[in-house]
Amino acid sequence: MPLHYIYHSCFVYSDPDLLIVYDYWRDPDGRLPKFLEEAERDEKAVYFITSHFHEDHFNPDIVRWCEERKEEGWHLLPSYDTVRRRRIDKTLPLAILRFGETVTTPHFTLQAYHSTDVGVSTVVTLHDGTTLFHAGDCNNWYFTESDNDDEGMSSHVKVTQEQMEKLFLSILRDIRADHPSLDHAMFPVDPRLGQEMLRGPLQFLKAIHVRHFHPMHYCSPNL
Repeated sequence: MPLHYIYHSCFVYSDPDLLIVYDYWRDPDGRLPKFLEEAERDEKAVYFITSHFHEDHFNPDIVRWCEERKEEGWHLLPSYDTVRRRRIDKTLPLAILRFGETVTTPHFTLQAYHSTDVGVSTVVTLHDGTTLFHAGDCNNWYFTESDNDDEGMSSHVKVTQEQMEKLFLSILRDIRADHPSLDHAMFPVDPRLGQEMLRGPLQFLKAIHVRHFHPMHYCSPNL
């Protein structure tokens, strides 16, 4: 399996020529250095994709790494809100991700879609046709009224359940129009949603055929 779980919402895709690191935040088991060292040794292209600015999806080390190794083919692909909120020099990223836009690199094409929170969700299509979806914080955040009042939920958009459902389903329709099937989908399964934890994932899987579903966000700290 070329897709490897690191922690929380961070995954690594690795093949002989390419390394993609999604939403790196923490690495408590020390998995990431092995991939980065291998990429440096084998002269792979490295791309760090950041879906949004939230603390649990961004580590400033990736900015420093890309500054130091830009000439070696290490690239930063942050969302528009990450650049603004994390004060990243706009000349550093290979591209800034905005929903509705497509980014073409020598190794893949990336399409950015809306999120039900901040930032973007993305589909990467590799040259061999393999598709990788990373949701970021795009989910059906179907919180009860009591959950929305909790301090731990303050980072999410506060809308009614009906508004959230409509927004999420509309994003699914946009993704499905371009990608009725996906090879890999990295998607939040967040225990803070309680009995509604699987609502978004099941709606996603009903709308889009997915070969490999990779849950993330399920070890969520109380942010």
